[in-house]
Amino acid sequence: MILVAIMAELMEEYTALLTSVLEHLFNEAPFPRRVRFLILHNLPFASPAHPPLLRRPN
Repeated sequence: MILVAIMAELMEEYTALLTSVLEHLFNEAPFPRRVRFLILHNLPFASPAHPPLLRRPN
């Protein structure tokens, strides 16, 4: 059970990092603004509020 919790935490951090990388990539891409908006808002793992990359103190 502990392994599942560790894997879930790792996947959450990986997804947050991947989201920020893709957002940065598409924000800098030479697409029209409307196309960039549609791409970024249709990402399956995009969230309106980004989780912090630093861990909270326990």
